[in-house]
Amino acid sequence: MPMQAIEADISTLDVDALVNAANSELAPGGGVCGAIHRAAGPELWAACEPLAPCPTGQAVITPGFRLKARHVIHAVGPVWRGGGQGEAALLASCYRACMKIVAQQRLASIAFPAISTGIYGYPLAEATRIAVRAVSEELSTIPYCSVMFACFSAATLRAYQAALG
Repeated sequence: MPMQAIEADISTLDVDALVNAANSELAPGGGVCGAIHRAAGPELWAACEPLAPCPTGQAVITPGFRLKARHVIHAVGPVWRGGGQGEAALLASCYRACMKIVAQQRLASIAFPAISTGIYGYPLAEATRIAVRAVSEELSTIPYCSVMFACFSAATLRAYQAALG
């Protein structure tokens, strides 16, 4: 059950599924979401639109279209509101929902961004610990899947390396 962190643009990775840090409307946005939608092409938004809205803490899957990744799992993370609004449980739920899709689809590889740590403001060190813990727990039942945490910056990579131990 390998988990690793790399510094990379997630939209370029050749994996069975990459995770889009999506908004609840599953619409093209900024950051990771915008990069994935631009790389996948307009077909991605056409596939997402009928699946919206997606509640915070949940995820849905679409084809990858023009991406190297065969699928995109759109996960809606929580907006950071100080930590007292159930953000940790919602963020963990996000990662678990993605891993449940991996198990259902029998996917062999998945790449995650640092969900909710961009414009949603989730503190990076806490978010990476939650991500690693939630994914690790789910991986125990799907040992055939390799997990990559695709880090857009050196700081994010360091946070994931620390969380991975």
